[in-house]
Amino acid sequence: MQLSVRDICHAPKYTVAVIMAGGRGSRLMDLTRELSKPGLDFGGKYRIIDFAMSNCVNSAFRRIVVLTQYNSHRLLEHIQFGWNFLPAILDEFVHVLPAQQVLENDMWYTGTADAVYQNIPNIRDHNPENVLILAGDHVYKMDYRLFLEDHLCLEADMTVACLEVPQALAKEFGVAQVDEEGRITGFVEKSEDPPCIPGKPGICLASMGIYLFKADFLFRELIRDAEDPNSSHDFGKDLIPYLISRARVFAHRYEKSCVKNLDKPPYWRDVGTVDAYWEANMELTYVDPALNLYDADWPIFTYQQQLPGAKFVHSGPHRNGLAIASVLSGGCIVSGATVYQSLLFSEVCVHSHAHLIECVVLPKADIGGGARLRRVVVARGTRIPPGLVVGEDPEADARRFYRTANGITLISQEMVDRLVS
Repeated sequence: MQLSVRDICHAPKYTVAVIMAGGRGSRLMDLTRELSKPGLDFGGKYRIIDFAMSNCVNSAFRRIVVLTQYNSHRLLEHIQFGWNFLPAILDEFVHVLPAQQVLENDMWYTGTADAVYQNIPNIRDHNPENVLILAGDHVYKMDYRLFLEDHLCLEADMTVACLEVPQALAKEFGVAQVDEEGRITGFVEKSEDPPCIPGKPGICLASMGIYLFKADFLFRELIRDAEDPNSSHDFGKDLIPYLISRARVFAHRYEKSCVKNLDKPPYWRDVGTVDAYWEANMELTYVDPALNLYDADWPIFTYQQQLPGAKFVHSGPHRNGLAIASVLSGGCIVSGATVYQSLLFSEVCVHSHAHLIECVVLPKADIGGGARLRRVVVARGTRIPPGLVVGEDPEADARRFYRTANGITLISQEMVDRLVS
């Protein structure tokens, strides 16, 4: 179907974006013990959910509903302080809808589709023509207008955003098979032997957990699925496999709508493990990272307390405040310490003679004097004792803290407290 420029430009105004922000993030261990994964700090000053929400605003999708569930207080506070700038007089908004028990249903959300189903009245109130479903726990930059253009031109009932991943990694995704038109002909969720793209051995087309629906079609199918006692009420496990033979379901290639950084490959990260979280943050310390946070044409919005600039104090033959190849956020103080290839979030203090190498240090952490840390993630608010050494003895690290198979050590205040108890 041919669409006019006016149709495409105005379509986002008649679309409601629904961001799923209730994930526990259990594989991140102590990092998400007290908050949901979308609310986790990332990149020095952001929260993970800021990426999906900034993509919405930059793409002119400015009617946004956020669905929360687990440990949502800190996330709700962040959205309240940082995302209240959309003008209601223009019918632009961010509405947060926490999971709640009602007379008809006393259960929490049982799946991604169930979460949207339980909020059909809230979404329908805004009279959308299309509904955009987003995961709030991934880091990426995507122009949803190009996604919507594909959806409208194909007259799709449902469109699934997909990216190419190696087959070894595709076991963690839903994987689509498509015909020459891009219509999905098969879909398997987290298969041990996911099908590869024809002509591309070892490469699969994986669902990003991002969907566009015709609104009426979505509501009708969610109601049908809710009445199915054999369904787990999940988009990937239940709705997509059911719909591909019964409706117009298409795949949208992420490379068509990703916001690229020059010649870098399309950037998308699921930072759902300690290793992935450390690596994605560490990449930001590189000279030219794949994720460009300095792009004024596609800014990432957030809320951050007003803080002074990072400060480096002491200068002497054996006591210099120094940071090399690192990213430091507002309110940091490096006092006679050395920081190398590390990312420090806001209000981190590193005391004299401490050495940090390849570390990710979350807000308000305090690194004691003489501590030596290498390949470490320090959780928010953790006070590292003076002289603590981590990253040099794998067996000792594993006994005291959480150490991944790839050699990344997570330290939280609870773990530190056990050292002295």
